[in-house]
Amino acid sequence: MMNAQNETGKKTAAAFRKVLTYIGRYRILLFLSLLLAAISVILQLYIPILFGRAIDCIVAPGEVDFGTIAHQSGRILILLAVTALSTWLMNLTNNRLTYRTVQDIRAKAIRQIQNVPLSYLDAGSEGDIVQRVIADVDQLSDGLLMGFTQLFSGIVMIVMTLVFMLQRSVPISVMVIVLTPVSFLIARFIAKHSFAMFKKQTEVRGQQTALINEMVGNEKIVHAFNYGERASKRFDAINKELQKYSVQAIFFSSLTNPCTRAVNAVIYALVALAGAFMIPGGSLTVGTLTVLLTYANQYMKPFNDISSVFTELTGAMACAGRVFDLIEATPQSPDPEKQFAQPVSGAVSIQDVSFSYTPDHPLIEHFSLTARPGMRIAIVGPTGCGKTTFINLLMRFYDIQSGSILIDGTDIYTVSRGSLRRQFGMVLQDTWLTQASVRENLAFGRQDATDEEIIAAAKEARSWDFIRRLPMQLDTVINDDDLSQGQKQLLCITRVMLVRPPMLILDEATSSIDTRTELLVQEAFDKLMAGRTSFIVAHRLSTIRSADVILVMRDGKIIEQGTHEQLMAAGGFYTNLYNSQFAGTAI
Repeated sequence: MMNAQNETGKKTAAAFRKVLTYIGRYRILLFLSLLLAAISVILQLYIPILFGRAIDCIVAPGEVDFGTIAHQSGRILILLAVTALSTWLMNLTNNRLTYRTVQDIRAKAIRQIQNVPLSYLDAGSEGDIVQRVIADVDQLSDGLLMGFTQLFSGIVMIVMTLVFMLQRSVPISVMVIVLTPVSFLIARFIAKHSFAMFKKQTEVRGQQTALINEMVGNEKIVHAFNYGERASKRFDAINKELQKYSVQAIFFSSLTNPCTRAVNAVIYALVALAGAFMIPGGSLTVGTLTVLLTYANQYMKPFNDISSVFTELTGAMACAGRVFDLIEATPQSPDPEKQFAQPVSGAVSIQDVSFSYTPDHPLIEHFSLTARPGMRIAIVGPTGCGKTTFINLLMRFYDIQSGSILIDGTDIYTVSRGSLRRQFGMVLQDTWLTQASVRENLAFGRQDATDEEIIAAAKEARSWDFIRRLPMQLDTVINDDDLSQGQKQLLCITRVMLVRPPMLILDEATSSIDTRTELLVQEAFDKLMAGRTSFIVAHRLSTIRSADVILVMRDGKIIEQGTHEQLMAAGGFYTNLYNSQFAGTAI
């Protein structure tokens, strides 16, 4: 148990140090916040002195110094106004400091998502990553805002109160100081226990977000398979677990205020008792005791606030730890600055390549292939044979474990990923469109494309027929629900048509298009592929009969290769695969 608590404390401290590095970029705002906190606190502490002087002017009935009381009252009003202004400016500064810090952390997290390898993103759920970047950073923001607003002024309040108290009565001040560590010990005990609960709470909340994201994003499939009840049960299980950790976290954090208030009440009572015995001897006046009681109350109040801050910061640091886990994830291997020499002819040489997603499950082993410029290479085989994995390796979405891949004699690992990917146009079976205008979606890879070029590419890809019927044509803002799957795929094809890259990758590019449109798009592809090296992943074998070479893959290896006629004449695996689509023959 003790080791777990120590580990928790170390994680909290580590997360806080990392946050401080981001805060350090805004030293001027930090200094201004501290200065305003000091001004506000000093004035708050000086006002009781004025009250004490006014009280001492009331000696007995008929012996009241109204002039001094009026003078002190005027000074109190002025100081209250200045204190209010200082507090307002401090809060304004803290807001700016907090939100700029959080903005930097969130921006760093977003940039890191672009830099981590796909294997990192594939290993986690989308919902959990969204939870870290959005909700966890928001909770960090709330914790920092409370911290800057209450922690700075609280610390200054404690220090300055002690200074003012020591000037009034050393014995009472020493008594208060001796009892102070009790509040610290209570706050420390609660913080250690609540951190672990807050960390569990944020982790389970990430799982909940991931589940909601999956269910809402695939609601049609959920309804189609009557999965709703099971999804609800899964949600209930996660929700109960979240409730358990949330209740435990709230229980520990809620102990802070009553415990520290109890200690404060004891200290306040002791100050009043000690002061009452000191007044008859002349060591204190009634006004001075009033000031000391006010200071005792003000001195202990920051401990309540700081205890609450520690509780809030504990949850915030648990969230910060998750965000920094993302920010500090091992990035993809460094990108060389070298670019491909232009123009690229499209000669591809793959030499003895091996790859596996996990070390104990080899997928592609000793894969070799030579493609001349302008060749059409079709890749076929049963599900899970490595077709899409081969495409991922060609685009460097994953890095090979051994072997080499060369384009025009240049190893793809000696050039930047951006330069490599600019050589390929890629149309996948899974379509992706951003919520923006049709024009922005089509010009995704060519920001400088003119409307004439976009329309020409759309006509060539057979997408202009439905684009021109949209309410605002190219200016129509679209999202996934506005278009059919076939229309979205036509837009993705148009996007590649507009770029006209040296090489193409078509992974079931026409799978969601009707037969008539597919024939028209195939004609457009034939024009586009002319003179371009093309890799075509296909399940419908009728679409790749004209390929220059067909690679038949099984278990990560090329087991057959040749033209359609050669493979059919061989009567091997490809023949069975082809016949199964047209004659129902088992593989």
